[in-house]
Amino acid sequence: MTLCAFSRYLLFGFAISAFGQSGRPITITADLTDAPRKIIHGYLTIPVTPGPLTLVYPKWLPGEHSPTGPVKDLAGITFTVSGRVIPWQRDDVDMFALHMRIPEGETSLHVHVDFLATAPASGFSAGASTTENLAVLSWNELALYPASQNPANITVEPSVTVLDGWKMGTALTMTSRDGITTHFAAVPLTMLIDSPVLSGRFFKEIPLAPEITPKHFLDIAADGPEDLNVSQTRVDEFSALIREAGALFGSRHYYSYHFLLTLSDQVAHFGLEHHQSSDDRNDERTFLDDDDFLLAGDLLPHEYTHSWNGKYRRPAGLATPNYQEPMKGNLLWVYEGLTQYLGDVLAARCGIWSNSQYRDYLADSAAQMNHRPGRTWRDLEDTAVSAQILYDSSQQWDNWRRSTDYYQEGELIWLEADTLIRKLSHGQKSLNDFCKLFFGLGGDTGPVLLPYTFDDLVRALNTVQTNDWQKFFEERLTTKSPQAPLDGILNGGYHIVYTDQPNDYTRAEEDVDHAINAWYSVGVLMTSDGEIQDVLVDSAAYRAGLGPGMKIIAVNNRKMTEGTMRRGIQTAKESNQPIELIVDNTGYFRVVKLDYHEGQRYPILERSDGPDLLDEILKPMIAATTPSLRAGAAMTAEGH
Repeated sequence: MTLCAFSRYLLFGFAISAFGQSGRPITITADLTDAPRKIIHGYLTIPVTPGPLTLVYPKWLPGEHSPTGPVKDLAGITFTVSGRVIPWQRDDVDMFALHMRIPEGETSLHVHVDFLATAPASGFSAGASTTENLAVLSWNELALYPASQNPANITVEPSVTVLDGWKMGTALTMTSRDGITTHFAAVPLTMLIDSPVLSGRFFKEIPLAPEITPKHFLDIAADGPEDLNVSQTRVDEFSALIREAGALFGSRHYYSYHFLLTLSDQVAHFGLEHHQSSDDRNDERTFLDDDDFLLAGDLLPHEYTHSWNGKYRRPAGLATPNYQEPMKGNLLWVYEGLTQYLGDVLAARCGIWSNSQYRDYLADSAAQMNHRPGRTWRDLEDTAVSAQILYDSSQQWDNWRRSTDYYQEGELIWLEADTLIRKLSHGQKSLNDFCKLFFGLGGDTGPVLLPYTFDDLVRALNTVQTNDWQKFFEERLTTKSPQAPLDGILNGGYHIVYTDQPNDYTRAEEDVDHAINAWYSVGVLMTSDGEIQDVLVDSAAYRAGLGPGMKIIAVNNRKMTEGTMRRGIQTAKESNQPIELIVDNTGYFRVVKLDYHEGQRYPILERSDGPDLLDEILKPMIAATTPSLRAGAAMTAEGH
């Protein structure tokens, strides 16, 4: 069977298993009318048969790479049959499993649950998700399903109730509306959990690249109406993203696509991929402040890329048959690292970032990876294998522990692979060809899953350009070199240098976060009022005894401010005298002297000899300069 035929086989099998099962569907209604006070009500009816029954709550959620199912926030759990409450008991080992017995003659179990949306503004879908004016519903928060059944074989009929006047966006297909309750077409449980709902009082839906089928939408909910003011320039850039992605991958694997964009300072900020949508959460002023938009520029391209890399094609270790089975993250440097690379490249190709902004971001990201002392004891592959324990790790001493570095360092590896293909093929091939082969497999499909292994990856790369790709990746995944893999930047015609002024991306980070980035000078990241967030191991700050959590009170006998800290670093260079700090550590004060005299240092990319492959990589695949020309080019490129 060819891979193309295999892809179609998966699509057919998906449809049969989802809609051809015997028995009745589960129904579930999510009531968001109490979302402003952080409660979401769930009402389920589950077909059952008499006897013992175990229901499970989703534990391992695709895209979160760890057992993050928020079971601790599930409250008010009540089971009834024919109006009678039946007892239940939690498994004393598996906290996600609930046991009960269905009485004779009963065929329907009615369930009420409340999800307490009280989590802080951190984490993924279980993080803060509601405000006075909006709510993000992730269906896994309310879902219970029989442990004996494969979630892909469970059909669910969903509906959502919202406050009067609220609107919503989702990839689900609406079938009817009854007052403030919207009903959707039946879907497999796997697709339901993969289809979040964004709802809010201040809501806007913007069609993107309207000439392209399937259809694409930017759905925005905000805390205030002014935050919905998206310029036509931004709309054109997101429309160009749709076209550029189509040209890169050569196919699409969804029936429609919705960017569900939440603009609020009160919710968790992250992006979470779904096959036909993405849950994207940014600052409320993202479209009103150029620095905010610059820092958020890679989010939507990244999550959109996941529709191909992560949802359609997924590492076999992450393609588990149910939500209770542990996932294996050893290929996350592909799932996330390649997505980081392609998403950032797409951000430049579609105009969300200029080429110079991309280079500024890349300089900042690569310099971070090159200042990770933890890489001398922990290789990159271990950060992927350990993903489930790293996502919620502290930022303190992060450079020594290492964290989810497979995003940024994975990007460097894939940049190097791209430049290597271009060099070996004398410019005839690139990673674009690999993307079309590996992620365009089978042509346009619905939302199906085609898992892959490391050997599949190597085989596909060798189809594009012969090389010892197994050795290439293994060397970079298992090395404990103190230096990051920077050859992609060098092959691209650039190298990292340090100057006394931040590049635009680093400056925006400092301004938006109210932070001081002295990482590459004295070796600290701190807030503008002096709270130390992290200290670089073996830096001047480290050798002087500083640590995260301490607070700088004074610099050279003057009150700590952003200005006095920066002047202190500069004065130490001019005078060759140490920087004298007064530091508060848990209520105890002491004087610390930083023996550092090189001034402020910020990374930039500087052009070097050789071909400018980096700018070549960033060229749009659809060569047009106006939206109308891009539209025509896109229709030609996609065969419409």
